[in-house]
Parts: sequence; structure tokens; C-alpha cells
Amino acid sequence: MAARQQIDPLDAHVLLGEALGVDRAYLLAHPEAPLTPEQAERFAGWVARCGAGEPVAYLLGRRAFYDLDFAVTPDVLIPRPESELLLEQAWRLSDRKLTVADVGTGSGALAVTFAAHHPQAQVYATDISPLALAVARRNAERHQAAVTFFEGDLLAPLIERGIKLDLIMANLPYIASGELPALAVSRYEPRLALDGGADGLDLIRRLLAQTSQAAKPGALIMLEIGAGQGNAARMLVEQALAPERVEVIRDYAGLDRIVRAELRG
Repeated sequence: MAARQQIDPLDAHVLLGEALGVDRAYLLAHPEAPLTPEQAERFAGWVARCGAGEPVAYLLGRRAFYDLDFAVTPDVLIPRPESELLLEQAWRLSDRKLTVADVGTGSGALAVTFAAHHPQAQVYATDISPLALAVARRNAERHQAAVTFFEGDLLAPLIERGIKLDLIMANLPYIASGELPALAVSRYEPRLALDGGADGLDLIRRLLAQTSQAAKPGALIMLEIGAGQGNAARMLVEQALAPERVEVIRDYAGLDRIVRAELRG
């Protein structure tokens, strides 16, 4: 039988707090808090599953992103702190009324957070997965965020409706197909949200091919990418869009994370 992995102490605290129905601060202040047999059984089950690699977010059915809490299921990618950088960059335009799209929305983390903080914006979100869209709609309702959702391929639903955008945000699959089997993330999170094709950039290529039909002059394009994909992704943007400006933004770990392009006005 395979040995069970030791779980992170922070994950253990989160699971124990959930089992007891208290927050981490309470646990730290009351380490002697007893568990009922039912709570102990629930906690032990979660620890076993977490030790086997199942993400805590899926165990609890939620994940914090920016300053909101999002429902998550195995039908959507778990929102990650790195994507908050994309949101922060996008908010540089948020001082005026914008028409915004979150392409490949998944749980809706980007679209819902943007709309919740900037209700003056017209926010759209697309995804090819109806199961993912069901989760995203739930999150929009939970946070009373005005987001219009469309099922379909990348920007196609917006192009079909003649919608023109000031801002396009996208955290599309960017892991190369050949790398996926070796990654722990592929065991539980949906392949549809991870597999970016042979070099990890297939979905970005397809999005860029659609962009000119949906973007207004001067629109801002924000693409999350994988570490080390900056130069290749920037070249794709330059070739497809001939933008006014394009730059690769690194995350707080110094890794390539966002391609930011401003189209010509």
C-alpha cells in the first residue's frame, strides 16, 4: 500500500477548523478544543484524502480569491493567487465604464471579482464547459456581481453578438500536453482547464486569432501564461495583433506570468 503523504500544517488547521466550525484564530487560541466523534471522523477522512493529494479546495468546496470566497468543484480549476496579478493589472483601466470579457472563466473568479468591485463595468464571461459555467453563475449570484455568461469557444459567443470590448482577460490552459502526466495538478483538476497543446500556447493562439473581431481600438489584452512562456507569448501577440505596446509582467516570484498588450487606437 502506498505511503500516505504528510499534509501541510496550514491545510490541517483549515480542515480542523472546518470540522469544528471555527476559524484558525480560534484554534490557535483554544488548542484543547475537543472534537465530537462525528467531527473526528470527518476530520480524519479529510486528512486521509488530503494526504492522498486531493486539494483542500475541492474537499471543502470553496477557495478564497482576492477578497472573496468562491465555490469550486472538480469541474473548474482552483483559483490561484498568481491570477490576482492579472486582476490588479486590469484594474488600471477601471476608472471609466468598460466593456470587459473574461475568456475561459472557469469558476468565474476574474469576472466576478472585477464586477463586484467595479459595478459600472459591463462584464461578460465565456467558457466552453457548461459545468464550469454553472459554478461561475453560482459565484456571481453569491456575490451579487452583474456578469453575463455565455457558453462557447473563447470569444466566439461575443463575436456572434457583435459585442466590442475594452478589456479582454484570459487565464487559459497553458501547460504543454506532454508535461501534464507528471504534474500533481493533473490528478484532480480538469484537463480541459490545463492542457494548452503541444507547447502550451494553442489556446492563446486561437484567442489572438479572434481578438481583432471583438476588441475596440485601443483595447487592453491581459493573458496569464506559464513561467518561461513570456518571450514566445509576446511574439505571438506581436504577430497576431501588431499592438501599440506589449510587455511581459513577472509575478512576485520573478516568473513570467502576464502578457499585457495595448492595441492601437
